[in-house]
Amino acid sequence: MTTLQALNRDRLKELFDLRSSYNSLMGGDFQTDPYPLWARLRAEAPVHDGTVHKLSGYPGEAFFQGLPFPDQPHFSAFTFAACDAALRDEVTFASSPAVVDGTGEIPGFETSMLSMNGAMHRRYRALVQPSFVPAKAGWWITKWIEETVQLLVDGLVDQGRAELNVDFCAAIPILTITHSFGIPIEQALEVRASLGTPAKIAAMLAPIVAARREDPQDDLISVLVQAELRDEDGVNQRLSDLEIYSFAILLLLAGSGTTWKQMGIVLTALLERPELLAAVRSDRSLLRPAIEEALRWTPTDPMFSRHVTRDTEFFGKHLPAGSVLHLCLGAANRDPARWDRPDEFDPRRPVKRSLGFGGGFHICLGMHVARAEMLVGIGALLDRLPNLRLDPDGPQPRYIGMYERGATEIPVVFG
Repeated sequence: MTTLQALNRDRLKELFDLRSSYNSLMGGDFQTDPYPLWARLRAEAPVHDGTVHKLSGYPGEAFFQGLPFPDQPHFSAFTFAACDAALRDEVTFASSPAVVDGTGEIPGFETSMLSMNGAMHRRYRALVQPSFVPAKAGWWITKWIEETVQLLVDGLVDQGRAELNVDFCAAIPILTITHSFGIPIEQALEVRASLGTPAKIAAMLAPIVAARREDPQDDLISVLVQAELRDEDGVNQRLSDLEIYSFAILLLLAGSGTTWKQMGIVLTALLERPELLAAVRSDRSLLRPAIEEALRWTPTDPMFSRHVTRDTEFFGKHLPAGSVLHLCLGAANRDPARWDRPDEFDPRRPVKRSLGFGGGFHICLGMHVARAEMLVGIGALLDRLPNLRLDPDGPQPRYIGMYERGATEIPVVFG
């Protein structure tokens, strides 16, 4: 049985289609291109009153990190300088409104390092950072990514056509991260579907955590069970089961989401530009710059939020303590004050740091693994699917979504 056959394709489509009910809470059904409006807002002022989705004309409510908090004042930043400044100032702009120390009673991203601030965040991050540095990319590629990618291509290569968003892009990261936890393929989609119910994830992880405590393996759960956290008194302690579950849920949320959408964006941008795709096929050194340019041009998560801890004057706007500042990273990444021709997708432009993976102390932990997945995945398609091109008879892919942006179907033909 191939990897694709082991996955329920209808379930994949439900979980990894931004327009599905599963993803609609994040504004996955938003069809309008927000960038022209974001450009106007950015030109008018660095910071505006209100949330990004309301300022963008999204009807109803959309939920994401930093939302909804209906009783707090909300502001949104649109320039690179403003977003970058907020990400670098963790004292004034905190990741959560209250202190999070990882000892809550319920596992989840709310009790994970995503919501931690200051020294606590740095101590927790340091536990797993060594497994996600660039030098460790080979570990991920050899143990999990390469095998997953090749098995997926095996299921496509003889068909002559495919839909790459669900059948390829969506499957790679969820299979990679669950495999690194020791979760079998058959359970991978159950894990993805249960991310909103942390107790279910904990129940699936509990026997694996117990087994790794007894007999560590060369995998990510073993890294977590053997990690030691030094407390304020200088005493080293192993992580509790609950802390491991929270770590794992955070990694699953990021690992099964961001890479899927970003890989689809890179692929679509290249397929829409056949000359550029041909150049990348013949010179693979262009693939990495294409990925970096896609992260700038259309990041999958174009907004993150920070909680204002004290009254502050910020780029011409008074932000009271207790308010929420939303950082529109998508708008910041197309700021003409930083990039020439910012709305163009141009992998050959001079490299400048973008906010595609966030920035500051909370810059994406798994960004190097995500880059490795995209490099290996797209490289395998170019290696094994000759004359890969968009299907002229299929629906053309579009970029959709509010707080999670990605491509719709990516129908291709080859051979």
